[in-house]
Amino acid sequence: MVEWTDSERAIINSIFSNLDYEEIGRKSLCRCLIVYPWTQRYFGGFGNLYNAETILCNPLIAAHGTKILHGLDRALKNMDDIKNTYAELSLLHSDKLHVDPDNFRLLADCLTVVIAAKMGPAFTVDTQVAWQKFLSVVVSALGRQYH
Repeated sequence: MVEWTDSERAIINSIFSNLDYEEIGRKSLCRCLIVYPWTQRYFGGFGNLYNAETILCNPLIAAHGTKILHGLDRALKNMDDIKNTYAELSLLHSDKLHVDPDNFRLLADCLTVVIAAKMGPAFTVDTQVAWQKFLSVVVSALGRQYH
């Protein structure tokens, strides 16, 4: 079990309280698909992902990015039991969707870049430490079924 300080909890809650889920979700998933094009293979049913412009304009990608961020709400609300909170989702991604678990880390990195850019100077070292810890726990929980 991960131990969270009051400061870490406050930082994570603050980040989420200021998130525009639609904007940040879309930008994060689009960045992941553009920067790491091999991740596109899991989105074959989302239409044309031929280039950056088509990815950026794809409403299905935008909607899924928003869905991902709302999925992170579950981790936020269950910070003391993220592993079990994501057990079903981990099983879905491993057994049914066959997603390479490293892609969770890639998406987490893209999400961090997008949030840092949005927050600017407010994304301090302490903020990054808490945020990276949170995402590391989420990524580990999502990859749990692969081990």
